[in-house]
Amino acid sequence: MTKNQITRATLSIALLTVCSSALADWLFKDAPIPAASIQAAGMTLELQCDRIRFTPASQDDVQDIDARRGLSLRFLNEDSTESGAFQIGRDSAAVGIPDTRNIEVFFHEDADYDFVLEQMASNATLNIAMADRDDSYGVLPLQGSQHAITSLRAHCSQQKPVSAGTMEAPEGIVYCGGGAIKRQIEFLVVEKPEDEWDARVTINGKTSRAMTSYSYFGNAKTPRNFVFALLGEDRWEMLVFREGNEDWIEFGDYRYSKCN
Repeated sequence: MTKNQITRATLSIALLTVCSSALADWLFKDAPIPAASIQAAGMTLELQCDRIRFTPASQDDVQDIDARRGLSLRFLNEDSTESGAFQIGRDSAAVGIPDTRNIEVFFHEDADYDFVLEQMASNATLNIAMADRDDSYGVLPLQGSQHAITSLRAHCSQQKPVSAGTMEAPEGIVYCGGGAIKRQIEFLVVEKPEDEWDARVTINGKTSRAMTSYSYFGNAKTPRNFVFALLGEDRWEMLVFREGNEDWIEFGDYRYSKCN
């Protein structure tokens, strides 16, 4: 075992003792939002169908994670040795603050989130650490997570059909452009959503569900003229802007301007 592994293992044992003293248990709930979660040592970790929500013990940690736009998930087995890890950063996920206390992680690829869930279900301890350092934001026990995660996955696999719902009348704005990738985009906001998917986005005639977010997930500083973000069910992110009579969307590396 390397010196760093010994340091991390020692830290994990110490913090796990604190977690265990709090009698932390993994729980699964199917409403209002399906989630597997645990609360321990002043922290909360919640696994949803499409994201991880983490509430650190310290507000400073929230700001630090947001500034770094990433963190490291390190999985330790029963011997407190690291058996796997996943680096969350710009290339693998979108990291943002939906409110002042929480961090949310949206994985770009389903396979990456599946790997994280599998590691949590099969290991003993999770060390949530800085993306580029050995410093830890906190350690949580994973005993009991397998049952909660299995329940979550079973529930999430039951795909809900996209319903039209009651929507606001569209503003009639269609966005076109994209440089090398041509797209025609239109979105509608659901007036009385049944769940967190409060918007519908149509791209080149194909409609999918999305949620609105007034936190900007792509930068530490909210850009000028930003209205809100649309976070797609398939883990894409679209940013809506407005300045006077000019409307546009940023999607991927491209800009789409009002074209009707």
